[in-house]
Amino acid sequence: MKIPLSIISNVHDWLYSMMPEGAASIVEMVLIGIVYLTLFAVVGLFLVLLERKVAAWFQLRLGPNRVGPFGLLQTMADALKLVSKELTSTDRIDKFLYNLAPYFVIITALTALAVLPFSKQFQAFDLNIGLFFLVAVSSMGVIGILLGGWSSNNKYALIGAMRSGIQTISYELSVGLSILTMVLLTGSLQLSEIIEVQRTGGWLILQGHIPAVIAFMIFMIAGTAETNRAPFDLVEAESELGAGFHTEYSGMKFAYFFLAEFINMFIIASIAVVIFFGGWLSPFGITEGITWFPEVLWFLIKVLIIIFLMMWFRWTFPRLRVDQLLTLEWKYLLPINLVNIVIMAIMIWLGWII
Repeated sequence: MKIPLSIISNVHDWLYSMMPEGAASIVEMVLIGIVYLTLFAVVGLFLVLLERKVAAWFQLRLGPNRVGPFGLLQTMADALKLVSKELTSTDRIDKFLYNLAPYFVIITALTALAVLPFSKQFQAFDLNIGLFFLVAVSSMGVIGILLGGWSSNNKYALIGAMRSGIQTISYELSVGLSILTMVLLTGSLQLSEIIEVQRTGGWLILQGHIPAVIAFMIFMIAGTAETNRAPFDLVEAESELGAGFHTEYSGMKFAYFFLAEFINMFIIASIAVVIFFGGWLSPFGITEGITWFPEVLWFLIKVLIIIFLMMWFRWTFPRLRVDQLLTLEWKYLLPINLVNIVIMAIMIWLGWII
C-alpha cells in the first residue's frame, strides 16, 4: 500500500480552479517548499536527539532525560534557547559574507533534500541526472563553510575553513567514484530508475557482488568525512580550534551550521539506501513485500540504520591527524576505488553481473 496522497491531489486541483495557471504553480511550489522546510527542521531536531542518546548509550550514561518524557523534548528546548540568544559578532568581520555563509549551507542541504525519493510519490524533483545533481549540490556546501571561516576574520575559524576545503575536495573523489561504480551497474543516474532496477533483481549491493560491497564501504568512509564528522572532524577540532569555522557565530546562525551537518548526514545515508539497499522497497521480497507497510517507513528505517552506523563511527574511533586524513584518501581509498570501478566494468562486460 502506498501513502494516500488524495489530499495533495485535491489541493492541486483546488489551486488551479481558483487562480490562473502561473499563479497556482507558484503557490504550489511555495507550499512544497514549506513542507520541505518543516521536514528539514523535524529531521534535524530528531537527529540531534538521536546523536545524544546514541552517545550516552556508547558511554554507558543516561543522556538527555529531564525535558519531556525520557528527555524527548530536550532538542526543542535547545532550539528555543538558540532562537532567543543574541546574535553577537566582532567589529572585524566582513558583514555581508559573514551573514550569507549560514544560509548558503542551509540552502544547499535543502536543495539536495528535495531530490531524494522518500517513496514512489513523495519526491519533489525526479531528475534524469539525479545522482549527478546530488553530488554537485552537496559539494557546494563547503563554499558556505569557507565564507564563514574567512569572513569571521579569526585565525582559528580560517584554519577550520581551509581544512574543510582540503577535506571536501579530497573525499569528493571517493564519493563520486563509489557512486559511479554503481551507476555502471544500473546504467542510469535517475534515482527512481535505480530503485526500479532493484525491484526485480534485488539490492544493488547484492547484484554487484564484491565490487559493490567495496564501493559501499568506501562510500560510507568518504561520506562520513564529507559531513565533517568524527573521526574526520578536523574542521572543528575543539581541542585545537575552539569551534573551527563557526567560532564567531552564535544563536540561530550557529544553529544553521549545526543543523546542516545533521541534514548532510541524512542525505549521505539516503543516497546509500537508494543506490545500495533498494530505496523505499521492502527488504522482505522485493517484488511482493509487506504490502500494508508504507514505503516511506521502509525508506526511513533503512536511513536510520545507516545513520546509526555513522554515529557508531563517531563514538568509537579517535580523531585523525591531518596527515592521516589525507593519507587515507590519496594512498588508500582513491587507488582502491579506481581498481574497483575497473573490476566492476570488466565483470559487467564479461556478463558475470546481469
